[in-house]
Amino acid sequence: MAEPLDDYIDAVSKALALPVEEAWRPAVRANLEVSLRLARLVDDFALPDETEPAPIFTA
Repeated sequence: MAEPLDDYIDAVSKALALPVEEAWRPAVRANLEVSLRLARLVDDFALPDETEPAPIFTA
């Protein structure tokens, strides 16, 4: 049975016509796991409704 991330890798590589060699698959999966873990931290951080967006600074 395939892991959900493996199914995701297959679907995205097919959609983007980007071949993913089997040797790369563990590194791609590890990168996705880290990215998802970090995204969860951001998503779980509750902000009050009165929070304002940060100003935009340009150089």
